[in-house]
Amino acid sequence: MTPPTEETLRHGALGVLGRIRSASNATFLCEAQLADGSARHCVYKPIRGERPLWDFPDGTLAGRELASYLISEGLGWNLVPDTVIRDGPHGPGMVQRWVNQAGDGLAGSPEPTADPEPDLVDVCPVAEVPVGYLPVLRAQDYDGNEVALVHADDRRLHRLAVFDVLVNNADRKGGHILAGSDGRVYGVDHGLCLHAHDKLRTVLWGWAGLPVDDDTLAAVAEFAGLLDGELGAELAAHLTDAEITALAGRTRGLLENPVLPGPDERSRPIPWPAF
Repeated sequence: MTPPTEETLRHGALGVLGRIRSASNATFLCEAQLADGSARHCVYKPIRGERPLWDFPDGTLAGRELASYLISEGLGWNLVPDTVIRDGPHGPGMVQRWVNQAGDGLAGSPEPTADPEPDLVDVCPVAEVPVGYLPVLRAQDYDGNEVALVHADDRRLHRLAVFDVLVNNADRKGGHILAGSDGRVYGVDHGLCLHAHDKLRTVLWGWAGLPVDDDTLAAVAEFAGLLDGELGAELAAHLTDAEITALAGRTRGLLENPVLPGPDERSRPIPWPAF
């Protein structure tokens, strides 16, 4: 029997395969291997490789990543890959299951199709927005051509947009949204989440002002009840009391006004870079 993913991530020997250079903090592609030979690819972010942030002074980015995973699990949405905090080659850090995607070059990942569809979040000429995609903003490319930032009108992505409202995601870039080869959509890189003050910055504004469906709201309502129990206690190990109170407030706010918010024009509503 194959061990559960979390067991492998938590107890497997971590071997570093390489460093992910595109990440702003120290991030490594690893393989976690148990004594029986079973293994999983994973991402390892050591806490001592985190760059201090003046606007996120409390706790660690690793703790916020784990808290986001726990919230995803509490909602029952499986949006964040399995995540643990454990010791590793460079000290304690976050370890998260690697999401296989077409063409990523790792074992078990499919090859890309010959005629690929647009990414879930993409940029295209203004006059060529694909069918089934929602525009977010217009801009100019380096040649002065008008282009649009768009994302798919996809139920899986919609649920991720609701999740981002709840966790107050300050950094939902297009590159932080992964289309897994298992048919699921995942969100990663949640170190800049769960602040007590509103910091929502995302590329998923296409549903702004539209109502949230009843099934999603039912999960949010059930999640609200969990915050007063064991889940709240787990989150308290990584978040401040003010941050947990703000999370509960955002949850109640969505239930009372079940509409996805729009961008605040007084702030910077889209992360930079957007991918």
